Amino acid sequence: MSSPTLDERTVTSLVADAIAAPSMHNAQPWRFHFAPRSRTFTLFADLDRAMPHTDPTTRGLHVGCAAALLNLRVAVTHHGWQPTTTLLPDPGTPHLLATVRLAPAPPEGRPGPAAELGDLHPAIHDRHTSRSPFADQKMPPYLRDALVQAARHEGAALTFPAEQHLGNVLDLIRDAEGYNRMDDDRDAETRRWTRDSKTDAPSDGIPDYAFGPRRGGGAAATRDFAGRSTLPGRPVANFEGHPQLALLSTEGDEPADWLHAGQALERVLLLATRRGLVAAFATQALEWPDLRWLLREPVSGTGHVQMVIRLGYGPRGPRTPRRPVRDVLTIGD
Repeated sequence: MSSPTLDERTVTSLVADAIAAPSMHNAQPWRFHFAPRSRTFTLFADLDRAMPHTDPTTRGLHVGCAAALLNLRVAVTHHGWQPTTTLLPDPGTPHLLATVRLAPAPPEGRPGPAAELGDLHPAIHDRHTSRSPFADQKMPPYLRDALVQAARHEGAALTFPAEQHLGNVLDLIRDAEGYNRMDDDRDAETRRWTRDSKTDAPSDGIPDYAFGPRRGGGAAATRDFAGRSTLPGRPVANFEGHPQLALLSTEGDEPADWLHAGQALERVLLLATRRGLVAAFATQALEWPDLRWLLREPVSGTGHVQMVIRLGYGPRGPRTPRRPVRDVLTIGD
């Protein structure tokens, strides 16, 4: 079996797929380098895009970069290569997050978690965060099980909190949303990453057309990127009364765990998109250490929650801007 070409156009296409990933406030805190001789991608954190108030440990930054890493693995597999990924290859360079070395794909007919990655490729550019109301329609158990398995393939656990725990999680998210509004530094940081689509031509951040409607009723706890501001003409809508939230957790809470969590997050999101679901994030409580601790399952009390995902059936979210590939990719040995 001959290996496909890895010219500059192909490399650029692979990174364009990678950077379609979600990231905190759409800050896109990543940089890539490709070494043609060794056929190796290197992923770096762009710390100039960190959020010192909302994400002081850079946990969220790592999760976003890892989501881009998963997309890269999906794209590489789809194009006929086998990716070998090494996380945090140099302890002395903490912003060097991962390397992905490309090798010829194994013979066909070997199904498994790695081979299934390529099947997710069509969802990369179909996946968009939806901040609209979802239908009060439960996803079937087999689909929940598939999403749980997708997270497990990447070294993370996905759970759907039961009724009492779900109520606690929703309360914590609403509390955190209120705390964010009262915190001047966090409010300013959010405003830094929001964009006026009438006056800007953004390549990052959350444009106002992606804010979604203001919540008039319902139990879903959504992040309001308008913050303390008022967006003229913004509609008000009732959200679902029984939101379906999933908690993504890891056993540890170190940078390597955050990278596993981000890859698991994107694998879950791509599979959900392929199965007709839409998703949004409810991460407010994760940004307050005391509240994040309380998100854990109250009986077992194990694991560290890395992401709260709102899943369901509803309108797809709008496409949000991305930085040009030339701004995030370098090529050369």
